[in-house]
Amino acid sequence: MVGVEKQDGYNLRVVLIKDQKDAKKALVEVGTDQPGSRWMAPKAVHRVIRIKNLNSKAAVILKQEMLSRGGEAALSRGVGNFSVEETDCLLMGTLRQYDELRKKLKMQPFGLRRLADEIKEVLDNYDKKEIRTLRCRNLSLTLGERTLVMGILNVTPDSFSDGGKFYDPEIAIEHAHEMVDEGADIIDLGGESTRPVTWNEEPLSAAEEIQRIIPVLERLVREIKVPISIDTYKAETARAALEAGAHIINDIWGFQRDPKIASVAAEYDVPVILMHNKDGTEYQDLMGELLAFLRRSVEIALEAGVKPDQVILDPGIGFGKDVNQNRIVMRCLRELRSLGKPILLGTSRKSMIGKTLDLPADQRLEGSLATVVWGIAQGAADIVRVHDVKETVRAVRMTDAIVCSL
Repeated sequence: MVGVEKQDGYNLRVVLIKDQKDAKKALVEVGTDQPGSRWMAPKAVHRVIRIKNLNSKAAVILKQEMLSRGGEAALSRGVGNFSVEETDCLLMGTLRQYDELRKKLKMQPFGLRRLADEIKEVLDNYDKKEIRTLRCRNLSLTLGERTLVMGILNVTPDSFSDGGKFYDPEIAIEHAHEMVDEGADIIDLGGESTRPVTWNEEPLSAAEEIQRIIPVLERLVREIKVPISIDTYKAETARAALEAGAHIINDIWGFQRDPKIASVAAEYDVPVILMHNKDGTEYQDLMGELLAFLRRSVEIALEAGVKPDQVILDPGIGFGKDVNQNRIVMRCLRELRSLGKPILLGTSRKSMIGKTLDLPADQRLEGSLATVVWGIAQGAADIVRVHDVKETVRAVRMTDAIVCSL
C-alpha cells in the first residue's frame, strides 16, 4: 500500500514479569503449549532473598549449591577463610533454581534443612495473593478481590490531622455515616491522638480513652453496617470496646506495648491489625528490623490464640521513622509480602507527605492519594486507612482496575 513502509528489525521489548502468572501469560502469547508454560514459568521469575546471621560453614555450602544451579550467593568477605563465624547472605536466582536448591539443602547439615523450609515459605508468601474472609463477629470482609478503604474517625481534641474536628460525639457519628456513604468499608475509631507515642511519653489513661470512644461506638454499632475497628494499644480499652460491639482491634504497637491485648482479641475472635512502631529512629537494617518486629507481633498474637487468618500487618508509616526512612519503607513495601499476611497502609496526611511537599495537614490530599496508588500498584496494600474517603475510593477503584488488567 502507498504510504506504508515495511517494518525492519525484530521490535524487541522487555516484558514485565512480576510473578508466575505473568510468566505463563507471556509464554502462552508466543505460542508455548500449557505443559511447556507451566514448566518454563519458574525460570522466568527472578527473586533475591536476604538471609541474616548464617553460619559461615553453612554459607559456604549454600553458595556452592546455588552457583552449581546457575544462581548466585553474595557473602561477607571473611567467609572464605572462616575469619567470621556468621554472615549475611544475598541469594539470587530464579524460582526454578530455588526449587532445585531446596531439594539439595534438605540433605545438608548446619541448619540448612530448616533454611530450605524457610526459603520455600518466604517465596510462597511473596507470590501468594489469595482471596480470604475476615470474620468480624456478625459481619465479614473479603480481602483480595479489591482494595478496601478504612475511614479514620478521631474523637480526640488534639488530632494532628483534623485538630479535634470530630471530638463532639454527634459530629463524629455524622461524619462516620458520611464516610460509609462515600464508600468506606471500615470505620477506624480512635480516642487517643494518632501522633506517634513514645515509650517515655505519658499515655492517655484507658479510663479517659474509653470515655471518649464508647458513646460514639455504641451508636455506630447500631447505625452503620460496616465493621468498626478500635485504634488502641491498651487491653482495658480493647475489652471495653469489644464488649460494646467493636469488630476489629488496630494496635499501633503491634501487641508489644501491652501484650495482654492479644489475649483479649483472641477471646473475642476478632481480626487484629499489628503495626510496626519504635521509640526513636536508629536502625542498622531498616526493612530487616521492621519485618523482624512484625514477625514477633504475629508470634505474640498466635501464642495468645488469635487465628492466623485474622492477622493484618501495617508497616507503620510515620511511626519510629524519619522522612527518608518512611520513603524507603514505601519504596520497599512489597517486601512485606514475605510475611504472608494482608497489609494495611496508613499514609493519609502523614508528615512524610507534608515535609516532602511543604504542605500543612489539611492540604495533603494529592500526596496521600499518590502513596495509596503506589501501595496498591506494588501489590502491598489490601486495606488503605484514610481521612478523605470519597477521593480515595475513586483513586482505589481506578488503580485496582489497572492492576487487575495485568
